Amino acid sequence: MVPPGKLETVVTFLEMTADPGPDPRPPPGVAPRVDFVPAPSLAYYRYLYNTVGADWLWWTRRAMDDATLAAIIGDPAVEVYVLSVDGEPAGYGELDRRDPRDVELAYFGLMPAQVGRGLGRYFLAWMVRRAWQPQPRRLWLNTCDMDHPRALDLYRRAGFQVYRRENRVIDDPRLAGLFD
Repeated sequence: MVPPGKLETVVTFLEMTADPGPDPRPPPGVAPRVDFVPAPSLAYYRYLYNTVGADWLWWTRRAMDDATLAAIIGDPAVEVYVLSVDGEPAGYGELDRRDPRDVELAYFGLMPAQVGRGLGRYFLAWMVRRAWQPQPRRLWLNTCDMDHPRALDLYRRAGFQVYRRENRVIDDPRLAGLFD
């Protein structure tokens, strides 16, 4: 039984230990663009994070103070990429190379209006290809059962394999005022 004010979730850790292959192709009829955003402003980063993660209760970066978040996203080993369609942000991904042998796909997702258009497969494949340049030992990520219902399947189809699961009980971030 989960106590009041708490949420129970299953966190799944996945990894990829070899480059999966060819460059991705965008979905038909869409001309996406991916841009590297070195040291994004806090306002822009929070916009991306909050918009992409709102429906999935992404809360950890919402709870961070500005100085802590600025240190992370300003680190040259942390790479933020923005997917755009028709000149508007469609999603973002973040590679954490602070351990160059074990690169983390720290965040990845689409803006709500872009979900279901085939952009997720394309952008994930793009991020994976970017992560493998230069060659790390592995690429890893985690997701949880509060994420998009198809997220785990998307990661598996991209070549990631589950290596660990954890049950966690967290404070409900909605009760902390982190969500409107």
